[in-house]
Amino acid sequence: MATRRILFLAPAQSVTGIYPQLRDAGYEVGIAETLKGASAFVRQSGPGLVFSRPSLPGYRVEDLLAVGADDPEFPRVIVITEKGNAEDASRYLTLGAHDYWIEPLTFERIAAAAKGPQASMPAPPYSTLGGRKAQWPAGGPHIVGRHPSIQRVLALARQVARSKATVLIAGESGTGKELFARCLHAWSDRAGGPFVAVNCAALPEHLLESELFGHEKGAFTGAISRKMGKFELANGGSILLDEISEMDLALQAKLLRVLQESEIDRVGGTETLRVDVRILATTNRDLEEWVKEGKFRQDLFFRLNVIPLRLPALRERGEDVLELTRFFVDLYIKEYKLAPTVLSEEAVAWIRGHDWPGNVRELQNLMERAVLLANGRAITPRHFLMDAGDWPLFEEYEDATLPNPAQADQTAASQGMATGAVIPLHEMERIMIMKGLEATSGNRTQAAELLGISVRTLRNKLNEYKEMGIFTE
Repeated sequence: MATRRILFLAPAQSVTGIYPQLRDAGYEVGIAETLKGASAFVRQSGPGLVFSRPSLPGYRVEDLLAVGADDPEFPRVIVITEKGNAEDASRYLTLGAHDYWIEPLTFERIAAAAKGPQASMPAPPYSTLGGRKAQWPAGGPHIVGRHPSIQRVLALARQVARSKATVLIAGESGTGKELFARCLHAWSDRAGGPFVAVNCAALPEHLLESELFGHEKGAFTGAISRKMGKFELANGGSILLDEISEMDLALQAKLLRVLQESEIDRVGGTETLRVDVRILATTNRDLEEWVKEGKFRQDLFFRLNVIPLRLPALRERGEDVLELTRFFVDLYIKEYKLAPTVLSEEAVAWIRGHDWPGNVRELQNLMERAVLLANGRAITPRHFLMDAGDWPLFEEYEDATLPNPAQADQTAASQGMATGAVIPLHEMERIMIMKGLEATSGNRTQAAELLGISVRTLRNKLNEYKEMGIFTE
């Protein structure tokens, strides 16, 4: 049954990034950090969906699961964690958790869970290559770019979209591989069917097998009921195996059977199920080299590589970087309801000269930061370079009244950062750091590169937030 009420038992900063999307989609969202607060939300709002960290100061998710153990009307509880393992997953599922997720959270996954226990993952209404806040047109996501390197890939994608051929999409991180997979689905005859995405790098081998193929009740410790796998949920549509190079060799053999026979077996099951699914896969590695090193099965590589698509890095796309820049600038001006702004000549030169190791994702995050910091003024390179020594340059914020740090996260969550008011620099800095960590799945080195600061600066800032009580590991 679908629910519009969602409670997060987690630090507020882990929710800030997705709160505006949930609010705009009509969800009633609560944030609590104690069992008492969670119980109050459930009593006042009725059954809904609860996302809970394993523990917070003075709180354990086991206590919440115990409260709901004997209450059939208690909301479904999904345990969310930054670093998961199979043992914890089995234990929480045994105690009554509905599911076990590895962060970061995404709007699309939350919305799918809110639809009900058997809801499949819908295609998100955002484009990560042409802007994750851009609404998709009816014909699929919009891809920004005129350079021949991207246009060639687009032409090939359109040509093969209507077939059932397996497509392997390769490219550096941040180039938009998942977006192209969604394009292939949207342009195909399967567009009316489900699109299900699975991150092969986010789950341990045991959990990934169950996630892909499903399991029967009692198949392993914690399997308290039958669960449909992603292949079953994607039946009649497409499945994306994201970062397939990270899949264990033993599981690769089982995937090969699906490609060859279109059949799956649930973990612990005796019944063979036929599925009609188009398989799309992405990788940021050289799979041919991995085959030579024995890290990837050669027969599976041949099966996946029927139609190879290689996405160019942003540095290979010439003036597309400026077209994308303007796209993102316009996008975030509208999203945050800010005054129109322009790019200074110095900013244009900086953008052209930057190497963009994080590709389009890095550009997108950088433009969101620049638009917020410029706040209607011309964007200059100082809005890109956020190291500690650059803070005094933002004269326009020197007289701003800073919020109480302990209330900063709650303020951002409750207001959704969409009031159009000037956002104090201290809060802007914290939000952008959290977004950087979210975009890199908590990798501090990558987050620092994305934010344009040193790892040491990032570490010092996070230590400050810990002392304030607004950040936990």
